[in-house]
Amino acid sequence: MADITQAQTEAVLAAAAKAALEQGTAMNIAVVDAGANLKGFTRMDGAWLGSIDIAIRKARTARYFDMPTGSIGELSQPGGSLFNIEVSNGGLITFPGGVPLYSKDGHVIGAVGVSGSTVENDHAVASAGAAVEF
Repeated sequence: MADITQAQTEAVLAAAAKAALEQGTAMNIAVVDAGANLKGFTRMDGAWLGSIDIAIRKARTARYFDMPTGSIGELSQPGGSLFNIEVSNGGLITFPGGVPLYSKDGHVIGAVGVSGSTVENDHAVASAGAAVEF
């Protein structure tokens, strides 16, 4: 199984933090490895304490299912095929802000999760981290 390196983790964190600064937001940013274990984390100055766990759970959720957390949210609405999935796996986050990370050859090597603002801002910052090329 391919896995994210420490250098790649640091690049994702830096790109996401740069995007958050450009937005004028303070974010919690988590990166998990291919096994959904926390690999790297940063809490920007002023970021909400309550968002620490959310960022980590977003990253894990994105890795567990290899899709953005917002996509899982769409499927988990009442009547949806994944309704109530958020109560599985010790608690998932099913709103935007978690994105899988891919190697150059297309393998999932981890995920990034971001929390600290609107879900639109969270997703944009996570996407900036995920846009780092490995």
